[in-house]
Amino acid sequence: ELDEKYPPRNLPENAIVNRVGPSPTGMMHIGGLYVALVNQRLAKQTNGVFFLRIEDTDTKRSIKEAYPTIINSLMDYGVTPDEGPVRAEDGSYIERGNYGPYVQTARKAIYHACAFDMLCRGVMYPCFMSETDLEQIREEQKAADIRTGIYGEWAKSRYLLFEEIEEKLKSGTPYVLRLRAPKMDTETISWEDKIRGILSLPHNVIDTVLIKSDGIPTYHFAHLVDDHFMRTTHIIRADEWISSVPLHLQLFSLMNWQPPQYTHVSAIQKLSETGGKRKLSKRHDPEADVQYYWEKGFPRQAVIE
Repeated sequence: ELDEKYPPRNLPENAIVNRVGPSPTGMMHIGGLYVALVNQRLAKQTNGVFFLRIEDTDTKRSIKEAYPTIINSLMDYGVTPDEGPVRAEDGSYIERGNYGPYVQTARKAIYHACAFDMLCRGVMYPCFMSETDLEQIREEQKAADIRTGIYGEWAKSRYLLFEEIEEKLKSGTPYVLRLRAPKMDTETISWEDKIRGILSLPHNVIDTVLIKSDGIPTYHFAHLVDDHFMRTTHIIRADEWISSVPLHLQLFSLMNWQPPQYTHVSAIQKLSETGGKRKLSKRHDPEADVQYYWEKGFPRQAVIE
């Protein structure tokens, strides 16, 4: 039903459908504007679609005032999305496009439908371990100098019998839904990054949390579902996400969905006090905020150039 509601887009061959997905946790980072600009230009050059998706699944850090900040920052600098939340001429905020909602917390029913499918197929399982259990496992793994995380013998809920799961559910024990990471035939996975060429990393072996105890998905699961049903063809994002590609490709494979083309751009840097280079810091560098340049008198078109 979801595939019928969000069918493949009727676009020219080789048209790029891409997006920018900022989190509403404060100011709009200049790096977010940069990535949005790259995505918008490539979509425009190929007669494709560039859309804005507000990724607010981290409900503890999301700030209501940051939603219009994101929209205004993109539009004021001329990087207006074809779809997603936009500012109308009367100053109100609306959504346009047929592949929404474009705010992740409004897509809960879509995530739950896909999670139910994965549960039925045994690709996902309920995990009842408490924070105390998880902390104890972390300490044991650190003491043994091995990789931290829930996998193998440490994934205790993975091996529960159906009756044990049913009993815990009936008693109201809190739980999350974890990926049942499959055993892979090879140790590494390779893919082509359109900027960096062929990259290889170890396969994901962690039983990653996909749905949190409050029913909200983690970034990894939301990205999987949204990019499939929004028919994203290319994901162009900061290089800090390279380490997540094995997990993301694994998730697309488990759903039997065609993954987007992943491409990673370098982060915007500045000269440090010691003469080297470092990433712009939200906390320490005022020029990380796109509004800094407007307030200091830089014309918006100069910032885009």
